[in-house]
Amino acid sequence: MTEHEMYMQIADYMRYQYPDVIYRFDLAADLKLSIGQAAKHKRLQRRRGYPDLFIAFVRSLGDRYYHGLFLEIKRPDVKIYKKNGELVANSHIREQAAVLDELRKCGYKAEFACGFDEAKKIIDEYLGDPA
Repeated sequence: MTEHEMYMQIADYMRYQYPDVIYRFDLAADLKLSIGQAAKHKRLQRRRGYPDLFIAFVRSLGDRYYHGLFLEIKRPDVKIYKKNGELVANSHIREQAAVLDELRKCGYKAEFACGFDEAKKIIDEYLGDPA
């Protein structure tokens, strides 16, 4: 399953289970842009590594208050961490992890989700019982 197919699955899940929750996918990395479009898009971005999904829902979980949920979605077979808990050496994943860390410091919940099942679990834990 491609990441785009997972986006579609997650979008369907969100529409069905959480119809009143606002969310947005960042699809630019998944699109085949012309050279001109790619240049325009690059100029608009602060840096690479922006997460794939933002869920605009303020939530208090335990003693933490979050302004929303960001998810960086990966295929289920992608490894983010080594057995010892360190990030893998992949520079793109490290870039994405750095952005997720920055978002956490700004008061957002921000996580990697490998596969639909993991994304669903994180979403359900964040949003609570589905509608």
